[in-house]
Amino acid sequence: MGLEVFNYSVEGQINMFDYMSREIPLIKVKNHVRLIEMFGGVGSQNMALRDLGVDYESWKLIEYDKYPVASFNAIFGTDYKPMDIREVHAEDLEIVDRQNNTYICTYSFPCQDISVAGLGKSLEKGSGTRSGLLWEVERILNECGEELPQILLMENVKNLLSKKHKEHFDKWCEFLESKGYKNFYKVMCASDYGVAQHRERVFMVSLLGDYKYEFPKEIPLERRMKDYLEEKVDKRYYITSERAKTLIDKLILEGKILTNERTNERTQDY
Repeated sequence: MGLEVFNYSVEGQINMFDYMSREIPLIKVKNHVRLIEMFGGVGSQNMALRDLGVDYESWKLIEYDKYPVASFNAIFGTDYKPMDIREVHAEDLEIVDRQNNTYICTYSFPCQDISVAGLGKSLEKGSGTRSGLLWEVERILNECGEELPQILLMENVKNLLSKKHKEHFDKWCEFLESKGYKNFYKVMCASDYGVAQHRERVFMVSLLGDYKYEFPKEIPLERRMKDYLEEKVDKRYYITSERAKTLIDKLILEGKILTNERTNERTQDY
């Protein structure tokens, strides 16, 4: 499958693939990488591989929203069209010639029904929720037969591991194990990896075969929020109080943000 040791790095930047365990034969992506992004958004995984200097190509983008797709195309010079993952099948991924290509598939599924700031509708299989779209990935992987991506990557909110959702997450892990993957997951905070933001997320790496993975070690935080801010900002980027109130009222009405009372309640539950 072209897996031995992943050896790409950028000076001063953590490369999660640099921390493979020595106990089991080292993992290395020695072949050309074909990246499949499910729920791909604007392509942050593409950006990571690009910035690491990986020999890769954007193979497939599966993203429902036309606006992120338009941004993706503008950033990477591609011509993708919006795709509904419920209508995607294994043949659409075109996983072929795995001897000469390593397929990395990312599937950071919607968090709205998991997040403490959301409505907590769950990600249970058959629930019909946005977070429940995870199980479309199960269907697609089942359709793949033996032509599976060699590496799966997932990121989601910390609450995925809460008592309410852990049962469903465990079932997902069991499914991946049944397909031959070994799973490694950890809650990681951005401020532990050089970013001045307290942002905790679950990351999971799934490797097809008998491999071991170790997450990167924490590094000291040397930046503060002011390091990211411009000293002078054009007035056109400011929003007036009246416009802000109109926007907030609209988002509350649409259920996209919660009132203070509801938000506090959810935070306390968490």
